Amino acid sequence: MIKNMLIIGGSRGIGLAVAEYYHDKVENLVCVSRNPSKFGKWIEADVSEQQGIDKVCAAFDSRPLDALLFLGGTWEKGAFTTDYNFINSSYEEIDRVIAVNLIAPIKLVKGLISSLKKSQVPKVIFIGSLSGLDNQATREVANTASKFGLRGAAQALQIELKNTGISFTVINPGNIATPEVLNDIANSTFSPQVPIPLSDLISVIDCSLKLSQASYMPEINLAQLKG
Repeated sequence: MIKNMLIIGGSRGIGLAVAEYYHDKVENLVCVSRNPSKFGKWIEADVSEQQGIDKVCAAFDSRPLDALLFLGGTWEKGAFTTDYNFINSSYEEIDRVIAVNLIAPIKLVKGLISSLKKSQVPKVIFIGSLSGLDNQATREVANTASKFGLRGAAQALQIELKNTGISFTVINPGNIATPEVLNDIANSTFSPQVPIPLSDLISVIDCSLKLSQASYMPEINLAQLKG
């Protein structure tokens, strides 16, 4: 049973929707973001920086953690549109995308190991992307590289930490119907499409969290049927 949950990126988009769903279903919900979260205990932190990672880990102080959900993420300016241009992407932008999407999840797992090991059925879920799958890369170099790397990190962590009982799941979705995505579709920033309902993604997350200690889902691909 999930009692203590940590959501990274709980102030908007997918993270906000998941926080809203679980805030009255778990005993202790902690949300990490740079902007205030409407649900649970809010920790203001930028996980692209080491001091932000340290702040999150210190807040748990080895207390039990049943579920770590890394639902935040970032991408390059103009990503997923014709405005994106790798040559014009700054070194700082590339560093930040990889720091948030790949390095932060790895560091958080390392820093929260003692808390996760105190759970009876510890779960870690990372939100990846279909663009991180083999032969499905998109033009956004740093974002795609980070999503490929996240899959590898989860697989390596599962091997390295197999004796701890911690399970690692990567969910690779297409476009999810967050307010931001719906606005981009309405404004023709994105092509006409039917995004994946937030409720579908939440159902997948919930299914993964409810599995017993005897099984886990290493990777889940959630595609748009009418994308």
